[in-house]
Amino acid sequence: MKFRKDKAGSPEKGERKAFFKRKSFFLYLGLFIGIILSASLYQTSVYFSTDESCMMCHVHPHVEDSWKLSVHMNNKSGTKVHCVDCHLPPKSNTWDHYTAKAKLGFRDVWGYLMKDSADFDWERMSQLEHAVTYIPNESCKECHYNLFPEGISDEAVTAHLYYEENEKKLNLQCISCHLDAGHYNPNYKHSKMTVIPGMQNRAAVDTSTYFKEATKVSGFATFKEQILGTPLSINMIAIPGGQFKMGSDEKEAFHKEDESPAHSVTVSQFFMSEVEVTWDLYWAFYASTMSEGRTPPEMVFANNSNPNVDAISGPTPPFGFPDQGWGGGDRPAITMTHYAAETFCQWLSKKTGKKYRLPTEAEWEYAARGGTETPYFFEGNPKDFSDHGFWRKFFDADTEPISSFVIYNKNSRNKTQEPATVKPNPFGLKNMLGNVMEYCADKYDPQAYSKRGGSATDPISTEGTEWVVRGGNYLSDASDVRCAARDFTKHDAWLKTDPQQPKSIWWYSDIKGIGFRVVCESASAIGN
Repeated sequence: MKFRKDKAGSPEKGERKAFFKRKSFFLYLGLFIGIILSASLYQTSVYFSTDESCMMCHVHPHVEDSWKLSVHMNNKSGTKVHCVDCHLPPKSNTWDHYTAKAKLGFRDVWGYLMKDSADFDWERMSQLEHAVTYIPNESCKECHYNLFPEGISDEAVTAHLYYEENEKKLNLQCISCHLDAGHYNPNYKHSKMTVIPGMQNRAAVDTSTYFKEATKVSGFATFKEQILGTPLSINMIAIPGGQFKMGSDEKEAFHKEDESPAHSVTVSQFFMSEVEVTWDLYWAFYASTMSEGRTPPEMVFANNSNPNVDAISGPTPPFGFPDQGWGGGDRPAITMTHYAAETFCQWLSKKTGKKYRLPTEAEWEYAARGGTETPYFFEGNPKDFSDHGFWRKFFDADTEPISSFVIYNKNSRNKTQEPATVKPNPFGLKNMLGNVMEYCADKYDPQAYSKRGGSATDPISTEGTEWVVRGGNYLSDASDVRCAARDFTKHDAWLKTDPQQPKSIWWYSDIKGIGFRVVCESASAIGN
């Protein structure tokens, strides 16, 4: 647009003002129309997400009755699941949700207008082969974050655990076993489960590779412990006894008061597991000791504290996914309580005839150092690796060589990793630093070192209300994975969001990077 110019060659102010006024009007008008259009589209989307709108096209005769009789509608919790909750990807994945909704909508409207529903084979369309194409697995997981609700049977717990650990290999969806969850069918059977080893058809499991006896140990040397009744084993590293300086002095970077005074400690020889207890091992323990229902904590404590009892009460079902969806197998088992870790050791002792337990804090640090006296068992200054400090605002921390030995905040990708991702320490132990914090047998006492008088032999602290944890985890800064760094459990805080009453004695709800490794007393092993 051209403006008339005044004598000075500039557009007349009145015309220029009128132009920008018209421009602003059209801009605000477009914005207003856009808001109205967006709101209309949203309200239209909301309407076409209702059960009533779905029923406009889905006219197969049994759908409404079977849906209202299903456990998704007819249950004690009061939860009502709607059509879109099961048949569309979850709304948290906005793009997938709305694109799938558009595709299904166009197809359903076309079918409603152009086809005769009387010609449909409703029986065939009710079968699993058809259902799997209409139930996104992500939608099932969106609602069922707890696969182990109160009252679940032992068989169902085992099945869910097996599915969680082998989901990719099985290539099954949740609907494969729960076809009747959304539409009630009194004649439905969990037929798929009978062909999955380890579930209901126990006879289908090949037990030829299962160990029939524990490993015989004749001398003090590294050995592989065989777990009776399973195909699993644990590499137990022989750790020679010796003397070392426990703790750190004030000259060590990031030294903390509870690491003082550095003092001389002598430890006897022992065996320590090469890696943290894995999910494979922990689920074997779980399956072997599965509690019947929800055993009251006082009965569990009484049972497991009795050395003469034959049966060991194991964990009740966890609330949610204890592996956080990161995967099982060789990854370290996590989120169990200190009590659960001790019970695992008791179970392992009965399985093998040896004395298995958690390491003392002194044994743990001695093993972690691997004969070294530096902050780590490899070369390097914590200041160079840590993100703490003024210079980190300008320069990145070093990641070599620490990333070769430690899973920490710089290389973990915010989750635990398999043992194969790191190199061992001089004793042949992996993940002593980082990955998961590890339970010790000691109670946490910030003054424990000063009470030892400068030296000690096989010490263990029994004073305190929390337990010692060592090593740091996958979220730790390099300063917190030093060999001398100490930490402790925060029992109440780690159970803060546990919805169960009483709160679980087996599983923590608010800590992810906690696990453990086991120690075998040499006398019990060699005398086996």
